[in-house]
Amino acid sequence: MATVRSRRVEYSESTRQALVESAVELFTEHGYANTSLDEIARRSRVTKGALYHHFGGKQAVFEAAFDAVEADLMGRLDAVVSGPGSAWDVARAGLRAFMEVCLEPSYQRIVVQDGPAVMGTQRWRDAEEAYAFGVVRGAVAGLVESGEIEPLPVDALARVVFGALSAGATAIAGSAEPQRSRAEIGECIEHVLDGLRRR
Repeated sequence: MATVRSRRVEYSESTRQALVESAVELFTEHGYANTSLDEIARRSRVTKGALYHHFGGKQAVFEAAFDAVEADLMGRLDAVVSGPGSAWDVARAGLRAFMEVCLEPSYQRIVVQDGPAVMGTQRWRDAEEAYAFGVVRGAVAGLVESGEIEPLPVDALARVVFGALSAGATAIAGSAEPQRSRAEIGECIEHVLDGLRRR
């Protein structure tokens, strides 16, 4: 009995995972407005009924795709900022890793471009903060505690850095020359951080 139940749970989880992966691919390729639930179910090789078993509708599927993209990003960034090296080197590596993520189509389309419109600005902002702000705050706290930068209030400085990163991501996603924008924005943010560094 337990084996049958565990297989059902396993199947249910793998079905949900397939739906989310297909949703990420399709929302990235076509955007929210031009992606249908039928397409997501078809690419996942499940019935539309199975999709509705897991999700209440298209927005719920989108939010699961958003969560998947953000969780992947945060996992990668956390690995960078938790790595070896001085607080300064780790923070700069984290900044550069984030700038590279800003070039990824799934992050641009799902998180930056469609996220605010589909989820609503406040809910999107709350979700962004829930995922990213902790990583930014941790990096900033490391810089202050190590004496690398001036002893400014950590929360306030983290919000300034977080705002710069968020605005930078939006600019890169909307740029006709994203590589150039990524290089310029990254350089500017690093320059600002350099200005805070204790000599």
